[in-house]
Amino acid sequence: MRDLFFVGFLGALLLLGLRRPFLLVLGYVYIDLVSPQRLSYYLLSSVPISLIFFAAAFLAWIAADPKEGSRFSVRQGIMLALLLWAGWTMKDADFPIEAAQKWDWVWKTLVFAIFLPFTLRTRLRMEALVVFMSLSAGWIIVTGGLKTALSGGGYGTLSLGVDNNAGLYEGSTIATIAIAMIPLILWAVKHQTIFEQKGLVRAFGYALIFACMLIPVGTEARTGLICLAVLIILSLRDTKRRLTYIALIAAAGLIAVPFLPKSFTQRMDTIQGYQGDQSASTRIRVWQWTWDFVREHPSGGGFAAYQQNQFEVTTVDVGPDGTVRSMRVIDRARAWHSSYFELLGELGFPGFGLWVLLNLAGLVRMEMLRHRFARAGPEDRWIRDLAAGLQVAHVIYLVGSLFLALAFQSFFYMWFGLQIALDTYARRRLAADKPTGFVRAKPAAA
Repeated sequence: MRDLFFVGFLGALLLLGLRRPFLLVLGYVYIDLVSPQRLSYYLLSSVPISLIFFAAAFLAWIAADPKEGSRFSVRQGIMLALLLWAGWTMKDADFPIEAAQKWDWVWKTLVFAIFLPFTLRTRLRMEALVVFMSLSAGWIIVTGGLKTALSGGGYGTLSLGVDNNAGLYEGSTIATIAIAMIPLILWAVKHQTIFEQKGLVRAFGYALIFACMLIPVGTEARTGLICLAVLIILSLRDTKRRLTYIALIAAAGLIAVPFLPKSFTQRMDTIQGYQGDQSASTRIRVWQWTWDFVREHPSGGGFAAYQQNQFEVTTVDVGPDGTVRSMRVIDRARAWHSSYFELLGELGFPGFGLWVLLNLAGLVRMEMLRHRFARAGPEDRWIRDLAAGLQVAHVIYLVGSLFLALAFQSFFYMWFGLQIALDTYARRRLAADKPTGFVRAKPAAA
C-alpha cells in the first residue's frame, strides 16, 4: 500500500509537471529530502527516480520556462568553482572507491543548487519551495515528534521511518534542520499565499514548530539543543519586547525541565566537559589530526580521507563516590564530525576557502536585504522577513556545522539557492521602482 501511494504521488507530480514545469523541481526536492526509494519495498527501490525528475525539470525549464530576469550570480559561480575543485581532487583521492561514492551525491547537490535559482523567478515559486521543503522535512519531523511525545526517544534509538541512518534520517542532522526550519515556518505562516490564511493553516504551522522543538529531545542530540539556544538568542533581534520575551523563554524552560526524560538531561550534561565523554574527546582528536594532516597536504586528501586517521583518546570518568578513573582508547577511521574540518581534510584550503566565501556572501546579502526593505510597504515586507528568516537559518546551519559534517547537505544548499533567487528578485523589484530617463521639472508656482 505504501509503495502504491508513493508511485501515485510521484506519477501525479510528473503529469502535472507537463503543464506546470516548476512542479518537477518541487518533485525533485521531495525525492531528495524524503528519499521515498528508501521507504519503498520494491516498486521504487530500483528506479532512478531522482535522476528522472531532475532531467525532466531541467529539460522542461529549457523548453518551456520563461528566462527573463534570470542571471548567473557570483554565489552560483562560487558553487561552480567548488564543484570543479571537488571533481579535480578525485584524481588524487587517498581512497578512490569511497571518494567516488561520496562524489556520486555531492555533484548532484551542487548542480541542483546552481540550477535552482533560475527556476525561482516569482514570489509564488519561492513560497512553494519553502512550503514544499517544510512539508517534506515535516513528514520526518512529525513522525519523530509524535514518537517522542508518546513514548520518548533516545540517542540513536528514535525511529524516523527507515533503518538507514543517513541524510535527514540521521538524528543530529534532523535535529539541526528542525531548529533551522522554525524561522522559515514562521515566515510561511505569516506571508505564504498558496493556502488561504485561516486558523487551521496557522494551527498546523505552530504544531509543526512544536514538533521541530521535540526532535532534539527525542534524538537527544546535543547539537540540536545548542542550535535551539542560538535560535532564541537570534530571535531577540526582531523582538520588540525583549524583557518579556526572555522572561517567557525562561519560564517555558523551567516548566519543561521536569517533563524531560532523565536520559536527555544526563546526555545534555556532557556538554559541560568533553573529557568525560568519549564521543566528544574523539571529535577533538579528529580535529587535531585533520589540522596536522592539511598542513602537510594543503589540497586535502579527497573525499573520505578521514579513514586514514588513528590516534589515542584518554577519557576521564568521575564515579558517584568521587573516584576518578581514566581510560585510554585507540581509535581510527573516525569521521570528521564538523563541516569545517570536513572541507579542510577533503578539499584542503582551496575548498575550505570557497565554502567559507559562499557562506559569508549569503549572510552579507541577506543582511543587506534586511536593511533595504526594513521600511518597505506591505507588498514588499515579505522580502525583508524572508531574508531575515534565511539569515537566521543560515547561522544555525553554521553553528550545527561546528559539530556535524553538513558541508554538502542538500537541504541547506536548496536554501542557498533560495537566497540567490530572493536577491535576484529584490534587485528587479528595486530597479522597477527607480525612475528612468529624464523627468521634466515642473514649472515654479507663480
